[in-house]
Order: sequence, then C-alpha cells, then structure tokens
Amino acid sequence: MDNNSDNTPELEEEELFEHHRHVADKGQSLLRVDKFLMQLVANATRNKIQKAADDGNIWVNDVPVKSSYRVKPFDVVRVMLSHPPFENLVLPENIPLDIVYEDDSLLLINKPPGLVVHPGHGNYTGTLVNALAFHFENLPKNSSDRPGLVHRIDKNTSGLLVIAKTEQAMTHLAKQFEDKTSEREYIALVWGNVKEDEGTIEGNIARHVKDRMQMAVFPEGDTGKHAVTHYKVLERFSYVTLVSCKLETGRTHQIRVHMKYIGHTLFNDERYGGDLILKGTTFTKYKQFIDNCFKTLPRQALHAKTLGFTHPVTKEFMSFDTELPQDMKDCIEKWRNYAKSGLTENEE
Repeated sequence: MDNNSDNTPELEEEELFEHHRHVADKGQSLLRVDKFLMQLVANATRNKIQKAADDGNIWVNDVPVKSSYRVKPFDVVRVMLSHPPFENLVLPENIPLDIVYEDDSLLLINKPPGLVVHPGHGNYTGTLVNALAFHFENLPKNSSDRPGLVHRIDKNTSGLLVIAKTEQAMTHLAKQFEDKTSEREYIALVWGNVKEDEGTIEGNIARHVKDRMQMAVFPEGDTGKHAVTHYKVLERFSYVTLVSCKLETGRTHQIRVHMKYIGHTLFNDERYGGDLILKGTTFTKYKQFIDNCFKTLPRQALHAKTLGFTHPVTKEFMSFDTELPQDMKDCIEKWRNYAKSGLTENEE
C-alpha cells in the first residue's frame, strides 16, 4: 500500500525473523531444547520457550521442533519470531521534521522521500519513529505498538502523515482510517497514456505468491484485502501520464499495485518494474532522456499530496495540502518539455 492502516497485519503469510542462534559444541550431551535455551537466552522461562516451540518458533537445523527435542553436538538452534529483532526498541534520534500543523492532539508531517516510517527488518534506526521519539514524549502506541503512527506511507513515497499525540486522538483517527472517512489524494506519474480521463480500480490486494517483497491484485475469490482506488488524469505526456489517485481503502502498496494492474506502472518504481523503459521509442536520445529523468527522480513518482480528517477534539473537518517535492516537479517538467517538442508524435 501506499498508505496502510496499522491496525491490520501487513503480511498475509507470516514471515519469521531470527532472534537467537546457538550452535551446540562437539561435547554437547543430549539435552531437551527447552533446557538448552534456558541456559543461553536471558530472561527466558521454560513456559515461554515451550510456548514458542508449540507455536513453531524453535528451529533446529532449519526445521521447527517440539520442546522435547534433544539437542546433539553441532545442532544449530534458532529462535524465530514474527517480528524483526529490536523492532520495538526505539532509540530517539535528532532527525529534523517538516511539521505542517501541530496542536495538543496531533501533528501533520510532510515526509521526505527516503525516510522509513517505522523500524523494521534492516532499518532499526534513522526512521520517522526514531525522530518522533526525540521530539515528543509519551506518544500513544497503536495496535502494532508503534508510537504516534495512525497510518504509514512507503519509504520512497513522499507526503503527508498524521501523528497522534494522545490516546484519544489515536483511537479517533485510527477509526476514521478504518471506516474510510478520511480523505487521501496522491499524485503519481505513471507509464503509458491512460486512456480514460477517470476511473475506479477495484481488486483485492495480497502478498505476491512468488515475490514476497511485492503485493499483487487478486480480482476474484477470497484472497487478500478489499481495495479501491479512484484515479483522474491531470496531464498527458504521450508516454507517461500524470494522475491523481484517491484512496477509498489503504492497503500495502495500493496505488503502486493497482496502477500496474491496469497497465500503468509508476514511473521509476523499481520494485514493480517501473525503472525500465516501458513505453516510448528505441532511439538512443530517448533512452538518454529517460536515464536523465530517472536521475532527477531516483524513486517511484508518488506523493501523498492531500489529507483530510475530522479533528478528534473539535470535530471540525480539517484538510491539508502540500506542494509536490522538487524531484517530482523537475521530472514532470522534463516530460512536459519533451511532449511539447513534438518528438513523441507518431512514435507509439
């Protein structure tokens, strides 16, 4: 999703992360794995270890085992859990925030591209949550135990995020996102000439069956979560189109996946193949032009431009708008000039 509510699990199929790893030495006598781990894992109780084994979280030589398994010499014993290690250990970091609005209940942040929203596998520092921990004390935690976060956007997507400063604001705002009463508009540059001036994309979204780093659309059946995106063409540049996307739901990579599903992958979206030349000519000059565009905008062309919601205390509907970031502006201008030059005519 491009904007994903945190009150539902992100993974359709649980991914496990290694928290502890111990290799039995050559003199190891046969010993139950629960007793083996009790000697090595700080603050572990036998009940906790046995429950972890029952849940399939104790692995020996890459196979889940029961707590009665007897460890032998050279066995590789691992504790595998569904969240990354250190994910909930948030270190305050003095990272500047672009605050659009703030009061006693909430704040609006304009997130720059490249900033990860919360700690996760491979990103335990340098995230928005680390910045929030530095600038604010005692932020309420959401259902995923993340302070302040009502929703999130992808690392390389820029734009607006609302942060809750009180428990009341967290509950009230999270319910608005869940009930689809918040308003969210994104601006995207996509490959191809979008034929319809406006339309609606509807199709369940779930983890891709082959590439677990991607999401995919499952139009029929019970797979995935219901997702609806409304799009409108803002400007056409022959080989790419500037569109506005309004989210009715908020799923992982929603806009990125839905636009690809209708044949219009986001420009320079590496994960979904948008960093290849998907439309245009075979001319060398055109390839050089695209390379320059990619350098100007080294990420997917997606910005969370507007965000609207009812204030949890005043009950007033508030709407916020941001300018496109400079990298998107510059890339769009390159395409605008290219389209005006007439080089795209009769080359489809």
